[in-house]
Amino acid sequence: MPIRVSLDRVLLDRRMSLTELADRVGVTIANLSILKTGKARAVRFSTLSALCRELDCQPGDLLVYEPGPDDMFDEDEE
Repeated sequence: MPIRVSLDRVLLDRRMSLTELADRVGVTIANLSILKTGKARAVRFSTLSALCRELDCQPGDLLVYEPGPDDMFDEDEE
């Protein structure tokens, strides 16, 4: 997946725990953990908006595009 989530770095910069963020955003710790570890396949804009609000950041602070050799084509285009 060429999109990497930098939630762990932003949390560290803000000195905030995953538990505190989960409480503030209203998302389960399990779902935030999936996002943090890069195992998420999608994220709702409402969740992304709440994360940015509580972390005082922009979506680009949380999401990074890093294409690799296997990511030249979308799976749906093959």
